[in-house]
Amino acid sequence: MQEKHIFEYASIRVVPRVERGEFINVGVIVFCKSLGYLDMRFLVDETRLRSLHDGIDVEDIRCHLDAFQKICKGDPSGGPIAQLDQPSRFRWLTAKRSTILQSSEVHPGLCAVPGAILDRLFDELVAS
Repeated sequence: MQEKHIFEYASIRVVPRVERGEFINVGVIVFCKSLGYLDMRFLVDETRLRSLHDGIDVEDIRCHLDAFQKICKGDPSGGPIAQLDQPSRFRWLTAKRSTILQSSEVHPGLCAVPGAILDRLFDELVAS
């Protein structure tokens, strides 16, 4: 039996009109410190986003999510935040903010393979 490791995850949401509180999950981020794993997946469904706000700038959302991806991966083109250690990057990406791009609360769990958890959570929270 494979050893289980503690992981944390959060969904990434687009909140087109912050004052209304409506959102669409567009991504998931998973962090497992013991395995040195930090990754995210996202999908921008333009039709769903426009159903909440017809004037939303979808390309701007994609640019912000690309920046999140670079920070997650530690890509130097992601700026100074991308140069932080994995735990700090995860905490920054999941910090509470009142902007169009937000994360859910951080949730814990146990897993053997964090990539498989990322796939499952993405399918359940975003792709369905």
